[in-house]
Amino acid sequence: MPPVLSVVHPNAPRLWWRDLAGLCASASMIIVVALWLAHGGIADLTGSSGILTGLGRLTGLVAADLLLIQVLLMARIPWVERSYGQDQLTRRHRLVGFTSFNLMLAHIVLITLGYAAAARTGLVAQAWELVTDYPGMLLATAGTAMLVMVVVTSVRTARRRLRYESWHLLHLYAYLGVGLSIPHELWTGADFTSTPWARVYWWTIYAAAAAAVIVFRLGLPALRTWRHSLVVDRVVAEAPSVVSLHLRGQAIERLGASAGQFFIWRFMTGPGWSRGHPYSLSAPAHPRWLRITVKDLGDGSAALANVRPGSRVLIEGPYGRLTGAVRQRRRVTMMASGIGITPIRALLEELDYSPGEATLIYRASTEDALIFRNELDLLAAMRGIRVIYLPGHRSPDRSSWLPERFSHLLDDDALRQIVPDIADHDVFICGPDAWMDAVRDAALLAGVPSEQLHMERFSW
Repeated sequence: MPPVLSVVHPNAPRLWWRDLAGLCASASMIIVVALWLAHGGIADLTGSSGILTGLGRLTGLVAADLLLIQVLLMARIPWVERSYGQDQLTRRHRLVGFTSFNLMLAHIVLITLGYAAAARTGLVAQAWELVTDYPGMLLATAGTAMLVMVVVTSVRTARRRLRYESWHLLHLYAYLGVGLSIPHELWTGADFTSTPWARVYWWTIYAAAAAAVIVFRLGLPALRTWRHSLVVDRVVAEAPSVVSLHLRGQAIERLGASAGQFFIWRFMTGPGWSRGHPYSLSAPAHPRWLRITVKDLGDGSAALANVRPGSRVLIEGPYGRLTGAVRQRRRVTMMASGIGITPIRALLEELDYSPGEATLIYRASTEDALIFRNELDLLAAMRGIRVIYLPGHRSPDRSSWLPERFSHLLDDDALRQIVPDIADHDVFICGPDAWMDAVRDAALLAGVPSEQLHMERFSW
């Protein structure tokens, strides 16, 4: 059995950051409930109006807290990104976001019902009075409308109908929705200002969320863009509808980018420059240059084939956890499909392994769609990588990571035939979501422990 790696990667994710982040999120929920109790939460639960209003207060407080936690999850805090990875952050972001939204709706309904029961008035009349007569409620209503828009466009069926740029722009309205809710909370939310402790807590968490956005979403990208002065050096066609952009800059090593990571890129080429796109590095970072490889997927990526050399580039990142830092075993199997070869190709060059310890399985629809074939063959010859190319169209009858011509084989049996000792390998996976799911399922059935499977989803 190959030995477990004991080398500490310089960008290794520190699990205590993950533990601390989870602990802080849990503690915030406890603090919110404790503040509600201290302000007479249980004592106020008398009569139908009191119960409705009290529960409305509580759901509103928890919804506000979760909304701020969601802002922190969106803030691209580097150590949080590296600890959780894109997959887990996306799942937590969606879970926290939808939970906060549902609690916000419950807060609105319960408060309106409670006030209507206390005033013995109609529900519609009470809702109108709350919106028009209570301080800050018009702004809060506008903020709620923006959050509704963000949530609706985040539902998977709606999201698939939107271009990435449109969805990303709409998603930014969540920040404005949070900001518009603040006056209502301070002017009419007694739980926010009832005690010095409540004021300290809420101002602290609001300040932390605002600072994280300003520092990590705005300040740090601006600093890195200025410091490294990236420009497009040349554009190289790799395959039909696939181009590589070579970017030159200064002191690239200070970015701390590892193979397998991605950046958010904005190319200063005219209209639409503000729309960011996530692209992985397709080669390890060099002190003077970076390379990304992009396939025309119809989301603005087609325009990159015509980017002129010398064009300035704005960057956010590096992000992602699909790096050598997550390795646990000496042997590795890399599995890529389509444009998913980009981070895998960079990893194959950067990772430490001996001849015979690395296997690449590369799936593509046709022979012509195999990107970097010359580079991969050269790497295989120089470093002793075992390379298996699997071109061919997918089977229409089942969801499989194999081409149709291998439909007589079970997915896990085929994987064991190609790599008999696959259970002793770290397996890195990148490609379309459905294909990655099929690979993951096959690897698990073949005996690969889940902690040795490494994949990140870049779909939005």
